[in-house]
Amino acid sequence: MSLSREDALDRVADVVDAVESETMPVPVREVWVYGDVALGLDPVDRLDVYVTKDILMRGDGDRADEFERELGVAGVGQTVRAAWAEEHPDLVRANANGHAAPEQCLAAHLLEDDEPVHLEVCNASFEDNVTQRLEGAKARGDWTQLLDPRGVCLYADGHRSTDAMQKLRDGELALPTLSRALQMLGLDEPESNEAAKALHAWRDQQEGATVRGDVV
Repeated sequence: MSLSREDALDRVADVVDAVESETMPVPVREVWVYGDVALGLDPVDRLDVYVTKDILMRGDGDRADEFERELGVAGVGQTVRAAWAEEHPDLVRANANGHAAPEQCLAAHLLEDDEPVHLEVCNASFEDNVTQRLEGAKARGDWTQLLDPRGVCLYADGHRSTDAMQKLRDGELALPTLSRALQMLGLDEPESNEAAKALHAWRDQQEGATVRGDVV
C-alpha cells in the first residue's frame, strides 16, 4: 500500500492540524516530514513523520491511581495528560511494563492502523536526533537505527510553516540521495552506501502504521 503524493501531503497537513488544534497526550514542539515525501516522490511508499515532544511538566500525578483502576494503565497524568486520557480513553496505550507510553499514545491519536505511515517520537529536535542516531548506529553497527536526515520542518513552537508545505506541494526542494546525505554528515562512501541500503531494506519490511520512540 502506498499514498499518492497529494494524499500523503494532505495526511501530513491533517497531523499538523491535530497538533495545532487538539489536546495531545503530551506537548508537541515540532512536526517534521522526511524521506520519500521530502524528495518529491509520487507515489510515496511510506510517509515518514517526526514529532518532537516535550516532557509533561504540569501533570496530574495524583490521578494516576484512578486511571490505573479504570484503564489498567499506570502513569496516566504523569507521562501523558489526564485531560487527554479522559477525552480519549480508547487511545491510551502502554509499554511492556504497563506504563503509559507517550509515543504509542501519539501514534494512536494521529494515525490509522492500516495506513503506510511511520512516526518517530523524541524529546530532541529532528536535527539534533539525526546526529545522535548516526553516532549510535555507527557505534553499534546497526544502520537500521539511523534517522534519514533529509527532513522538512512544518510546525515548530506553536507555528506552522505554510511556506515549507507549499514548497513540498510544488516539489521545489532539491535534496540529495540518502547515501550522499550521510556522507555530508561524516560517513565515508562505503559506509554511507551500506547504511543507505540497510535503512531502505528496514523500511521496506514495515507494514501499516508504525511508531518508534526515542529519548536523547
